[in-house]
Amino acid sequence: MKDDVKSLASEVAKLKTQIDEQQEYYEKRIDEIQAKAELLEQENKVLRHRLFGRKSEKLTEGDYKQMVLFDEAECAADEDQGERGQEDITVAGHTRKKPGRKPLSEKLPRVEIVHDIAEEEKQCACGAALQRIGAEVCEKLKIIPAKIYVEKHIRPKYACKECEGLANDGEAAVKIAPVPPQIIPKSIVTETLLAFILVSKFNDALPFYRQERMFGRIGAEISRADMANWAIKAAASCGELIELMEQEIRGGPVVRIDETRIQVMKEYQREDTSLSYMWVFRGGPPEKPVILYKYHPTRSGEVVLSYLKGYEGFIQTDGYKGYAEVGSLPGIVHVGCWAHVRRKFDEASKAVKKVGSAREALSKISRLYAVERELRELNLADAEFTQKRKQAVEQILVAFKTWLDKRSTQVAPSTLLGKALRYTQGEWPKLINYILSPHLTPDNNLIENAIRPFVVGRKNWLFSGSPRGAHASAALYSIIQTAKANGFEPFKYLSYIFSQIPLCQNKEDFKALLPQHLDANEYKSFSF
Repeated sequence: MKDDVKSLASEVAKLKTQIDEQQEYYEKRIDEIQAKAELLEQENKVLRHRLFGRKSEKLTEGDYKQMVLFDEAECAADEDQGERGQEDITVAGHTRKKPGRKPLSEKLPRVEIVHDIAEEEKQCACGAALQRIGAEVCEKLKIIPAKIYVEKHIRPKYACKECEGLANDGEAAVKIAPVPPQIIPKSIVTETLLAFILVSKFNDALPFYRQERMFGRIGAEISRADMANWAIKAAASCGELIELMEQEIRGGPVVRIDETRIQVMKEYQREDTSLSYMWVFRGGPPEKPVILYKYHPTRSGEVVLSYLKGYEGFIQTDGYKGYAEVGSLPGIVHVGCWAHVRRKFDEASKAVKKVGSAREALSKISRLYAVERELRELNLADAEFTQKRKQAVEQILVAFKTWLDKRSTQVAPSTLLGKALRYTQGEWPKLINYILSPHLTPDNNLIENAIRPFVVGRKNWLFSGSPRGAHASAALYSIIQTAKANGFEPFKYLSYIFSQIPLCQNKEDFKALLPQHLDANEYKSFSF
């Protein structure tokens, strides 16, 4: 009887243990499912906000006032520690502009059209002649649709009818002027036509098939295949310029880097659905920057290592881990991007009802930007600017780091806020490096602005037909965007260099065509 009781007790204990283990397992699973559901709900709110909400990440005056309505205890605790984010922010007053039409640019040519009264109306009833006392002037904008015409190049031939060239000791019997140098020999294309086609695609995001239709409407039959071939040949003719631009980038104090996806057909041993990448580098002299695009099939950090070989200075990137290796090389200081941090906290603030922590982070970041903006407006010398910025933001950064470390222990890592906190912690050593040089800014927005034209174009043409086409696109984007960054109108600039490249004899000739080294007087005198 005792043995039966012991056996039953043992069995009950085992069953209880199993029940406890199963209960613990299911409770853990419920917590995981609830956390996942909460994250999915937050992500859904962010996606809905992207579709229907305000796109700007900047805090409005109402946002600052609204902060005190949420997490009052937390805000009060922060104020006790001296983190008075709300009180330290000054919102500039709004100045309303007088409504009305903006004047037309003085750069546009004017054609005067006088609407005068008839001569017989210029006689007063008293018999005296009316005198002009002024005029009412209004300006209207008129456009003449694009015109296209054929340049007919005629080269007269000359020969001696007496001796048929036999008396000229080896000279040609027939004399004719040499063929003028051309950017694409033995083709119908001129420098202006080529510039127009390339600017339309790589600056205005107009695919070749749409241009084909446009040319057809004005009576010119130019196929998209011809345009694609011309683009590839034009890019090849600019190879020396691209090499020189790479050297310019490595010679600057800061290189900013970003990448975006691109789909390329006919890549070796890859499916057409595979994703490749367009890398963008911005560097060179700060006042005369170079923007360089590079196509590569992968997103590996080796791409950056190969392009920046031998470079020493600052690199500024987002938090993509592929940049870590080049950022750790001797002679290179890796700088982070506060805009990416702000974006993550902005998404977190839009995903939850309790927005105090996310808004608190955004307010601290906005103070960093306020300091940057105010000091940039003073046009200080580099050394003075660096010193004043460091003094102004050190306390903000220290307070932010203290708040960050505290809140990261109180927020679940799986939430959007938790991810924002941990992302900021991981990037912190790089985020604070922007105060080391006057050529650095808090964010990497300059390179993101450079990559935007490519992203806009990609929405229209979707993919590149071949690796050759992708390399050509990278070269042409590089030339056009670098020209724009240096203040040159891209159509005139491309027309000019396409007229000069066939005449170049050495690297110095090519270097003189870069926007950074262009002869301003010679360029100004160039006409189409």
